[in-house]
Amino acid sequence: MTKTRLLIGFLCAFSGSSYTFAATAPAEKDVAQAVDHLTQAMLHKDIAELNALTAPNLTYGHSSGKIQDKQAFIADIETGKSAFKTLEMQNQTITLSGDTALVRHHFSAQALKGTEVVPTEIENFQIWQKQGGKWLLVGRQAFKF
Repeated sequence: MTKTRLLIGFLCAFSGSSYTFAATAPAEKDVAQAVDHLTQAMLHKDIAELNALTAPNLTYGHSSGKIQDKQAFIADIETGKSAFKTLEMQNQTITLSGDTALVRHHFSAQALKGTEVVPTEIENFQIWQKQGGKWLLVGRQAFKF
């Protein structure tokens, strides 16, 4: 009888953690997809998508130390002040904590300053939050390494 109770308890403990793992995997996939959509929207100047993927209270930090709100971040993309020939996020990690996702990756780009191509290799830390069923970027800080 004791062995049976121990076995049932053991199975219950592991079935709970399997459920947690199973629930986490789709959330990580959804966050990764949101990051990819943001990256593509920045690359292709998709202003509607940038608006849809960023929270109203966005704080967007550049590696230079400049901080922007949502409006300024999107305006720079729209006007071409921030423009890219290529842009990709590499070596990405995602850590979930409830409705918050912490994303780290290497930001590799060929930025455009007028007609000049500027290689850009920086690190990036993003904070995403699930709001209204969607993952939205609420914070970003880039830094030189």
